[in-house]
Parts: sequence; structure tokens; C-alpha cells
Amino acid sequence: MSQSNNIVIIGAGLAGSLLSIYLARRGYCVTVYEARGDMRKESVAAGRSINLALSDRGIAALREIGMDEFMLNEAVPMYGRMIHDPAGTTKLLPYSGREGEYINSVSRAGLNIALMNEAEKYEQVQIVFNERCRGLDIDSGEVFFSSRRIRADTVFATDGAGSPVRQAMQEQMPEFQFTSVFLDHGYKELHIPPGPHGSFLLEKNVLHIWPRHQFMMIALPNFDGSFTCTLFLDKEILLGLDSEAKVLTFFELEFPDAVPLMPALVDHFFSNPIGELGTLKCWPWHIDGKVLLVGDSAHAMVPFYGQGMNCAFEDVRTLNELLSGPGSMLTGSGTDWRSVFENYSALRKSNTEAIQDMAEENFYEMRDATADPVFQRKRELETKLEQMFPDYFSKYSMVTFREDLPYSVARTKGTAQDKLLMEICANVENISKLDLDKIMDELRKL
Repeated sequence: MSQSNNIVIIGAGLAGSLLSIYLARRGYCVTVYEARGDMRKESVAAGRSINLALSDRGIAALREIGMDEFMLNEAVPMYGRMIHDPAGTTKLLPYSGREGEYINSVSRAGLNIALMNEAEKYEQVQIVFNERCRGLDIDSGEVFFSSRRIRADTVFATDGAGSPVRQAMQEQMPEFQFTSVFLDHGYKELHIPPGPHGSFLLEKNVLHIWPRHQFMMIALPNFDGSFTCTLFLDKEILLGLDSEAKVLTFFELEFPDAVPLMPALVDHFFSNPIGELGTLKCWPWHIDGKVLLVGDSAHAMVPFYGQGMNCAFEDVRTLNELLSGPGSMLTGSGTDWRSVFENYSALRKSNTEAIQDMAEENFYEMRDATADPVFQRKRELETKLEQMFPDYFSKYSMVTFREDLPYSVARTKGTAQDKLLMEICANVENISKLDLDKIMDELRKL
């Protein structure tokens, strides 16, 4: 039976589409308003995708709506980081020492389309395209769009880092707190096409990284044999690469093994925009039981832990859990959205801040530390510990493969482990000489 609330979701991106499915499965009638046209009928703009790394937290949400196997069949498993040094030599750093623990490279557009298709299977869901939100009145709940005004009982803002809903809250709520911190680095999306017959020109099942201390390039595999590459570089330097000769000289010096694989390098470099990299924090996330910020609109983060989408999906799972089972926020007259939003915010705030901070820290790890022999030894040691001791999880594994573990716990415990293991690996040249039982005893004491 349909619930009576007039629910509006702003944004038909990944989080908004997923949320509409969860709500429809509970019988709520939902209208989703999307600023863009229907991507299933239009070409998707190039240059801003940064392939998604789907891992256990995101998979858990897809599993609950029956879409996990479908999406994983369209994904490319990645078992570790392949480090490329300036001479073209490579070294694999596995993500985990356990069987079956890996991340999955998926197309952002492909996943978004699949979620919209699934949402529209429910008669309770309507998606309205080409309706850009211009703001809202926080007292009345009236939402302003390009061509209409809607009075909603409940509004979920899944409209991304530039959320007009969040901006309206900031303007109309004196107590609203907001910070945004942008890196000096921007990014350029590039491309390695597939080889003959759809073959992969680089190792298929890894995340490729070219760490160069002050900058880096990464490449994630696509299902069609291509790789989506992203150069992360200081924005001033990016702007200074303003001619074909400068671009080619820079890439041939820094990424000589990649250049022969990128025939359209110059064209893509100049046609794709410079993307911004920032961390956004705000509070409160809700207005009574009327409005709630979800995903990037509340806690946008840099992409270096591969958790932005996974975190947003976990947001939606948490909301769903508050609507079900013992302690659910239901009253005789319907859903107590005020209590839902208050409890949701309390549960998620510390955890989203933890992954935001870890994502920024991981930028420096990927850019600098992955080329450091001490760090490489630490990753080898972590892999051996995970192979030998079922109760050991590295920080990366706790974040990526333990959806049952809050981000805040993963950060606190993982940071303490990292400090100890880096100290140990700084004093040895070969980890085979280490007493792993003794090290594990010390880790357990942490």
C-alpha cells in the first residue's frame, strides 16, 4: 500500500536513484527531479567521470535491492595497485592478502542508468528530467524549479556537491555551518583505447598508478578493454601546459610507458575540462522532518579512497534501516521523519567525516608513499599478516572490505596500526626476517 507522504528527491544521480528504489520498495510514492536530460537518451559529457571503485559498502546496498550480481557482471575486478616508476618498471601492491577481497571498476554512467531503469520499474517512482532545482523555502517546504514550484512534505537532496538545497539552507538558517576546502590540484581525464579485438593494453585487473610525489596519474580498466586515465596535477601547472609540444614533453618525461598507449592524448587533454577536488562539510543536514541532505550534498569528498559513491550508498542503507525492524521510526499516522533525520544524522556524521579525512590522506599516500620502499614493505607485511591471521585487517581492508565496521573505527584503529608497521618496516630491508607472531601480538594490544 502506498504511503501518504508527498516525497521529492532532488537529483537522479547514483544516490537519488538508489534512494528512490528503497523508498518505493517500502510503498512510498516518490518524484525525482533531475536537472539534466535523460542520460539514456543523450550523450554523456566526457571529462568528469573518474571511474567508480565499487567495493563492499556499495555492493551491500545493491545486494539489498537485488542488483549486485547484475552490476558486478559489468565490472572489472581490481586486485591491487600496479605502481609504474619513471623508467617503466612496475610493482604490484595487492589490496588484500585474503581471497575474494578486491574492488571493482565500474562505469559511473552505466551504474546510474541501471539504477534509473530499476527505479522506473516501480509505479511509485516518477523521474522528471530537465528540471533544475533553484532553491527552496525551508519553512513551507516549497521547492523552486526551472518551470514549476512544488510543495513537498519531505525532500531528500541528493543533488551533489553544488546542491541548491544546501545553499538555500545556508542562506536561510543562521545556525548553518559550512566549510569547503579545495586541493591546489585539479584533474584531467584521459583515455587508453582497447587493443585489437577488445584486448587490454595494460594489465587488466589492477588500478594503475604513476606516482610522481607532487602529482600522479591513475588508470582504471573498463569492460570494453579501454582504461579511463586521470592526471592529478597542480592547477597552475595544468594551465601552463598550453601547447601540444608542452603536453607531449611533459608526458614523455613523466609517463613514457603510457604515451604510446594514448593516441588521442593531446586531443583529450585540451578538450576535457579541469576538474576540481574538494572536501565539503556542513551541519545540520536536516530541517525538522522536512528536508535531508544525503551523499555529496552533505559530505562531498576527494576520490582517493574510492569511497564517495560507496559512502553515499551506505547513507541510503542507514536511512532504510531506520525505517525497518525494531526501533523503526513509524507512528500511528505514518513515518516520524523528524526522528529518522535526527537519528540518521547522529549515526552518519562522525563516520562521513572519518572517510572524508582518510580520502584526503590517501591522496598523499597514492601520490607519494606508494613509491616509497618503506611503504611498499609495509604493504607486503600487511598482505602476509592478512594471509596468516584471520583477525587482522589493514586500514585499507577495514574501510573497503568491512561494511560492518564504521568508518570512524576503521580510521582510529587503522591509523594506530599504520604507525606501528611503518616504524617496523623502516628498520628492516626484508620483511621475511620479521617475527609475524610477535608483530601480531603488538597489533592486538592496540
